[in-house]
Amino acid sequence: MAEEDMDICAFPVAVPGEWEMFQDGMGLRDWFAGQALTGLLAGRSEGVKFTPEEAAASAYFVAQAMLVERQKYEDKP
Repeated sequence: MAEEDMDICAFPVAVPGEWEMFQDGMGLRDWFAGQALTGLLAGRSEGVKFTPEEAAASAYFVAQAMLVERQKYEDKP
């Protein structure tokens, strides 16, 4: 499965009725990255320093790994 196909919507919203609106919501990769970033920042030691770019890159690295692992379970019968 292609990488972009794994990034499904995490929080889609459908509003039935007179508005007939649908919002895709955030991608699952972004949701996973946000959760990973929270853990990375909360778990760092006082002496550990990294730039915001390094933290973001690490969070998305973890998020991608989570999507790959998740796909293994989706492919099981």
